[in-house]
Amino acid sequence: MKSITLQPLNKVISVKTDTKVLDTLLASQCEVAMACGGMGLCATCHVFVKSGDTALTPRTDRENRTLGTITGARANSRLSCQARIVGDGVVVELPEGMYLQDVNDLRSLVGKRAETTIMHPRDGRVLIDKNKIITKSRILELEGEDYDVSKMTQN
Repeated sequence: MKSITLQPLNKVISVKTDTKVLDTLLASQCEVAMACGGMGLCATCHVFVKSGDTALTPRTDRENRTLGTITGARANSRLSCQARIVGDGVVVELPEGMYLQDVNDLRSLVGKRAETTIMHPRDGRVLIDKNKIITKSRILELEGEDYDVSKMTQN
């Protein structure tokens, strides 16, 4: 068994060797959208490795390509669907905010303040900052964008 700590929950979890970080997040009831189904094509399972990066499997080519397109990626970024736990002491932190999966999710929220930062699923950029009012013009701007994650999985 190996250990992983989830921040900001400060929750330490024991997992079997070679468990995906994503599986640990989901089992811990973290809200991870996993829009591409864990294929490493989107940003919705992006995490920051605070420590213990050597206790994870190395980045795959696919993961490197996807991380290269994420606006909020850092040197310690990983896609939790691609990183497997092979040693002890991994500490991961989830980015603050939620990933938009469908522009229709926002339609009912027009005129309300965003309770959390809303991010783009393909590139992780901030679409609507926390506490900002969600406007119809912002939704109209997003309607023209092609970010259908289901199409990405067909390539």
